[in-house]
Amino acid sequence: MITMVDEDAARSRSHGLRPEVLDAQADRLGLRRITGRCSWQTYDAAFDAALREAKADGVTHVIFGDILFHEHRAWAEARCTTNGLTAVEPLFGSPTVALFHDWIASGAEAIIVTARAEFLDESWLGRPLRHEMLEQFARLGVDPCGERGEYHTVVSSSPLFSAPIHVAHGERVLRSGCHALDLQLVTEGTASSDASAGMKARQAVRTDLRSC
Repeated sequence: MITMVDEDAARSRSHGLRPEVLDAQADRLGLRRITGRCSWQTYDAAFDAALREAKADGVTHVIFGDILFHEHRAWAEARCTTNGLTAVEPLFGSPTVALFHDWIASGAEAIIVTARAEFLDESWLGRPLRHEMLEQFARLGVDPCGERGEYHTVVSSSPLFSAPIHVAHGERVLRSGCHALDLQLVTEGTASSDASAGMKARQAVRTDLRSC
């Protein structure tokens, strides 16, 4: 599981997720997490280094989630070819409305953690994806899967997970034209209720979100 993060490895790129949330996802998927530290300017070089590390582990194929844009697919294929790997794009060309329906039907759960202010206001943060959002997305000019960067999510539950991930909602910020929500991992015994978990998150030391 390759994750690109900022130079201090404090937040993931684009989503602004804490490392403990990413670790929990990898653990529940039974995967080793490879981390690439970078600025946006050094992203390609850091990604190449992460791919080489994966290849050294015996990995031969890398799965990407691109859907619409040929330039995104071309970038993934170029990076993999350069490093002796094969890019796999199972979703590419699929209708995003159909993919949204498939996601809801799967029983998985994803929470909106960033919302581009041009399309969505702060009230969208923390909302799980639901079927009724399709009508709202269409009215607001938002791709159902957020393919133009209208929103990003974190998966908290999936049939592929060994167990769900529980998170508490923390600070909200507006940065670089995006509303962003800080999520903190809640482990067993950390909080007796959602309310107390939220209180602990709000009392935590503020850490700048590096998102979008």
